[in-house]
Amino acid sequence: MKRWFWLAALAALAALAVGAWLVLKPRPALAPGHPLTIFLTCDVHGRLVPCGCFSGQLGGLTRIATLFGPATSDQIRVDAGDAIAGSADYERIQYRYIQQAFGKLGYDALNIGHREAHLNAAQLRDLKAHSPVTMLSANLLDKATGAPIFDTHKVIDRDGWRVALVGVLDGRSLGEGLGDGLAVEDMEVTLRRLLPQLKGRADFIVLLAFADEAALTNLARQFYELDVILGGKVRQPSQQLIKENRSLILATTNEARAVGYLQATWRAPHLLAPLKGEVQLVDERIPQDPDIAALAIAYREEIRQTKLAIDDPATLREDMVPGVQPHNNYAGTQSCVQCHPSAAKAWLQSGHARAFATLVSFQADADPNCISCHTVGFGTTTGYRREAGVSSPLINVGCESCHGPGGEHVKMRAAGGNGDAHFRPVGAGDCQKCHHGEFSRPFDYATFWPDIAHGKEPAAPLDTTRPPPGLIDGPAPAPVPKTSIVPKK
Repeated sequence: MKRWFWLAALAALAALAVGAWLVLKPRPALAPGHPLTIFLTCDVHGRLVPCGCFSGQLGGLTRIATLFGPATSDQIRVDAGDAIAGSADYERIQYRYIQQAFGKLGYDALNIGHREAHLNAAQLRDLKAHSPVTMLSANLLDKATGAPIFDTHKVIDRDGWRVALVGVLDGRSLGEGLGDGLAVEDMEVTLRRLLPQLKGRADFIVLLAFADEAALTNLARQFYELDVILGGKVRQPSQQLIKENRSLILATTNEARAVGYLQATWRAPHLLAPLKGEVQLVDERIPQDPDIAALAIAYREEIRQTKLAIDDPATLREDMVPGVQPHNNYAGTQSCVQCHPSAAKAWLQSGHARAFATLVSFQADADPNCISCHTVGFGTTTGYRREAGVSSPLINVGCESCHGPGGEHVKMRAAGGNGDAHFRPVGAGDCQKCHHGEFSRPFDYATFWPDIAHGKEPAAPLDTTRPPPGLIDGPAPAPVPKTSIVPKK
């Protein structure tokens, strides 16, 4: 009996020894001098694909996919936050396709930024449930329970090294923009609790922090455990790799028009030898990946078939004073050109008269992200409605796009009056509501104005028996469709 007891005890000790060896055995290291590269995006802002408003546009996940190439075992791919464009229903739908794009690109983790934190708790849980990539935020909490909405961290293996990816966001500038049912714990409080838990479980710690430059630096000074800090909510991408305390800091931004690279040789736990840290522009010479472009096409087709909040007149009236009707309404360009032939001629010869056809050529004519700058009054109670499509009198950039609603003015003129409804002066600021950033070539009012130059002219007598000049057969002719990306067959 004693013999069997001692045999069993020896077998148990042997099993414990083997288990301990498996846990504590030396981990295989990377080959000497072999680099590991971190690919970073932040502030993608819904840019699956460049919008296509003009040639030479930068950015888009379609180009980032080509730039990064296939994921390999010596890479880490992460997003530091603000990948979503906003909190509207169509922007949440678009974000699901962005998550799919990140999945196809082999991303390891997606951090939560401020725009994601504008959603409510239920919406965030839904996005988490359908995400093909792990979503991180250690300090974005359920307000009722105090539990994190997302995973606090993720440990991945890269050629034998255990790398912990941790996500946080700085909640100090969120204010009332924080979504319902959410709370944000101070980053420092969260990290003081979490980092000791990672000791012995990770050889390196990479922090994804949606925070500004000063906050990124402060985190590096406070927490020596952080090997790499990637951000963030910055004014511009990093000009160079920064070394602060024991941390390497790199940040990027600019709506998917810039990406970050950090390359280092990792020779021992928490021992980094940086080789390169830089930010690269995603310029127009980079080919667009057809698989990611197919996601943009699928998104726009889903949006075309989906009833959105912006399609509901009741939703559009939410900000109006109860019981007060709009003083003015949109009449459509054809109501203006009858009395303003010189302005009509200038309009018909401009790109404004063909703005909606541009959307059609890119299959973006049902995308609310694009419609407002290619129609009249979209998103208002009397403006363009998506269900009307090309048959609407409010397509294209018309007179009222710049001068404001003209319904009262037209009504007065039709009644034989002098049209006492006056329009406010229009200047460069009105143009730049649409002609800015990636949606326009560098805007210069003095250069652009001659293309549409028109002014006050004696009002011609209103003749309701004649069709508007140049609009006898409907809207202005469409341009030759631009070359668009089509998915691989």
